[in-house]
This record gives sequence, structure tokens and C-alpha cells, in this order.
Amino acid sequence: MSTLRHILQVKGNDVWSISPNASVFDALRLMADKDIGALLVMETDHLVGMISERDYARKVILQGKSSKETRVGEIMTSKVISIHPDQTVQECMGLMNDHRIRHVPVVENEHVLGVVSIGDVLKDIIYMQKRRIKEMETRLTSSGPDN
Repeated sequence: MSTLRHILQVKGNDVWSISPNASVFDALRLMADKDIGALLVMETDHLVGMISERDYARKVILQGKSSKETRVGEIMTSKVISIHPDQTVQECMGLMNDHRIRHVPVVENEHVLGVVSIGDVLKDIIYMQKRRIKEMETRLTSSGPDN
């Protein structure tokens, strides 16, 4: 069974973050530059929240606020759901589904190791399913009626 530690080894441990005092506009620019949908909100090395494109759409645009005047800390999600790197991909999928979230920080001993997205999880699940199918096909062809 795949773990989140394995996913991070494959995808890398890049962690993109922003200060709660930064403008939402700066957060959006960073997300666009890095082609990601969410950022960790950090004060020094401490995780204090997350901001996503969804937060922007619901808490800035729909409320008529300005992204250049609104601070990240005003709209971030402060109750961050995180996961341990040794938990399984299936556990992560369940967590994401239960909490209706698309990005989860992977945290060990209060240190952020990386962020896993729903796309990362699905990619791993699809890879593992293809691998199992290939193994079954190999077993079937090697133990066929002619052998």
C-alpha cells in the first residue's frame, strides 16, 4: 500500500507558502506562478493556515472585497487538516472526502514535509490499479491452460 511519504518522494517536497500579512493578490500571483491551487500560510516555520483559490472566490470576489487590500490572514482557513507521511493514500483520500478538501499538508513532528493534492492521490491510485491489472494479466497468461 502506498503512503504519503512515497508520494512526496515521487513528486518532490516543494512547499509554497505565504505570510498571513501578505495581500491576497500576492497569494494569487504566487499560486499562478507555481501553477498550484493552494498555499500554506506560515509564520516563520509554523503552519497557521491555508489559502486556496476556493477561499479567494468565496471570501473575496463574492463579498466584493479587493484582493490587493485584503490580507491572507483575513480569509485563510485556520483549522488546517493535516496528515502524517506514513498514512496510506486510501486514508488520505478518505480524509479529503470527509472534509471536502483538495490539498493536505503532510506533517511530521510539527514540521511540514510537503503538500498532497487530490490530483496526486488520484495519480497514485491509478498507477497502483494499473500495476495490479498488469500483475493479474501476467499471472493469467503464465498459468494458462497450455502450461
